[in-house]
Amino acid sequence: MNKYELQERFKRFAIGIIEMVRLLPNQKEYWKISDQIIRSGTSSAANYRAACRAKLAADFINKLKIVEEELDETMFWIELIQSILSETNHKATQLHKEANELLSITVASIKTLRSKSSTNNRKS
Repeated sequence: MNKYELQERFKRFAIGIIEMVRLLPNQKEYWKISDQIIRSGTSSAANYRAACRAKLAADFINKLKIVEEELDETMFWIELIQSILSETNHKATQLHKEANELLSITVASIKTLRSKSSTNNRKS
């Protein structure tokens, strides 16, 4: 998967988060959760896009670490929604699975880049 395909996947994920939030009850206790999950879910997509524009490997890794944190936070909010809502929320389950896959890709990229970076530093 190239960076453009992954950017598109992150964008679809962000859209899915927004669509899921629209399904939440319009009650006060869900407003904060809605704000938080929209922030973290869309931030992961925006930060991945920013990472792709990084000039240095270290900058790319740092931005991917932000993506990792935002995806992990988004997974927390999805889990909270799943725990609170009594009915099974298929959309939340799908988004949690996608967040976990994106998180795995991000972490693997960070490990690969760190490995390459340390190899290049030893050659210098």
